Amino acid sequence: MSTSGVFKTLLYTVNTLLKQEKYKAVLAVVKGFRNGAVYGAKIRAPHALVMTFLFKSGSLKDKLKAIAQATYTHSRNLAYFVFTYKGLQVLQERIQGKRLQSQSFLAACLGGWLVFGDNNHINSQINMYLLSRILFALSRLAVEKGYIPQHKRDPFPLFAALVWGIVLWLFEYHPHTLQPSLQSSMNYLYHDSNEWHSISDFLIYNKMPAPSSQ
Repeated sequence: MSTSGVFKTLLYTVNTLLKQEKYKAVLAVVKGFRNGAVYGAKIRAPHALVMTFLFKSGSLKDKLKAIAQATYTHSRNLAYFVFTYKGLQVLQERIQGKRLQSQSFLAACLGGWLVFGDNNHINSQINMYLLSRILFALSRLAVEKGYIPQHKRDPFPLFAALVWGIVLWLFEYHPHTLQPSLQSSMNYLYHDSNEWHSISDFLIYNKMPAPSSQ
């Protein structure tokens, strides 16, 4: 059999396997791992690229290494988490014989503990990102369930005022409590803009480039 014939046979076998309903739950876990890895890379790579070249010093090699490491960590962790979460859901459903809301919560709690429980800057960013989203979601859910009355006026302006008031107060007087990437961003916006020596570092550069050593 020719190489192309072998490839077609293999492809047909794999596609037939993927269509088997009895393997769907397990295959969904595998594809979840794939999607977690791809999505993590797509999210982290551009963010790491911008933040590294804006705020980190060092050689081009060091910067590229930092970008690759951050992208890999985010991609790996998200892939591990999706795999763990979906796998534990399938396991609980098989054991209990039906799907329950508690299964999702318990699977995610254990996955979060195992994968995102390590206190590093990547996990910290992801966890805080999710925290802001769930606070919004829980507030909306509380209104839908009637636990919080529906406001006649949009409370978003008050929310914005409190968020910006608190974060700038923390930055000015307790900066060590904020995440390093947020400190870097705020230093660039609010403190670096207080210093300049000429038109060059007033409009063109944030800070004058260090003279190259000969």
